[in-house]
Amino acid sequence: MQFQQLSYFVAVAEERHFTRAAEVVHVAQPSLSQQIRALERELGADLFQRARGNITLTDAGEALLPLARRILADADTARHEVQELAQLRRGRVRLGATPSLCTGLLPGVLRAFHDRFRGVQLLIEEGGSHDLVRKLARGALDLALVVLPLPTPSPALTTIEVLNEDLVVVSAPDSPPPGDRGRRVHISDLEREPLVMFRHGYDLRELTVAACRAEGFEPRFAVEGGEMDAVLGFVRAGLGVAVVPRMVAMRGDLRLRVTPLARPGLRRTIALAHRSDVAPPRAAREFQQMVLAQAPVLAAKKPE
Repeated sequence: MQFQQLSYFVAVAEERHFTRAAEVVHVAQPSLSQQIRALERELGADLFQRARGNITLTDAGEALLPLARRILADADTARHEVQELAQLRRGRVRLGATPSLCTGLLPGVLRAFHDRFRGVQLLIEEGGSHDLVRKLARGALDLALVVLPLPTPSPALTTIEVLNEDLVVVSAPDSPPPGDRGRRVHISDLEREPLVMFRHGYDLRELTVAACRAEGFEPRFAVEGGEMDAVLGFVRAGLGVAVVPRMVAMRGDLRLRVTPLARPGLRRTIALAHRSDVAPPRAAREFQQMVLAQAPVLAAKKPE
């Protein structure tokens, strides 16, 4: 079994068309078909059901596809690791993070890392923790900043806690203050407040809705479905209030009222995750150390 054959197999599986797959991998279509046939002979099973204009995976093909993607991703990671020059003058970090962390935590860490390792390419993937865990598992990311507990426990991942962060309530400065005259907000107070809510799959959405249900009520949404910047904009426009991480709320440019939650409040745990069976590349390990050093400092900063 050769890497080239696996690459051709994945291309056909994704394109569901031999000619288009050949174009993707820059090889003549007869050569690609020949290599796929050779792979099938070696494995002793057909990988595709071939019908005119309709290419589908067999059961054997479905079983091979996630393994082939992981093998190719691991080989790509190994290639980059070996090719890195001394003192990290070259390399890459493939990092996943939830959108709220891209807004709050990451800019400061990325700036510090870029200043120190200017030759390292930073590739950022935004997504919910569930999607990021799946991409880590198949080798598409080196590291991911996720919210614990993971949506699906994965023994194949190693997680390192980075920080515990308070959640707060943000509202428009010219709207009536929420809760106890703006000094603090109980979760039960949110029953009377229209909420600006994140899209489905957002960790903050699940946490907020679960907290409201624990108090015996279903939250009322004024608007829902946004990403972090959209939610903050809708709050600033006076459409409702939102529960967001303290680090995001403390940005000096938001022009929002920030009200703490009454004890015990809501907190979330941020962790760095990577695959347990493969050590992250050197550049990713350096980035991990910088996150662990910088995150508590950035989380403690006061608004500008």
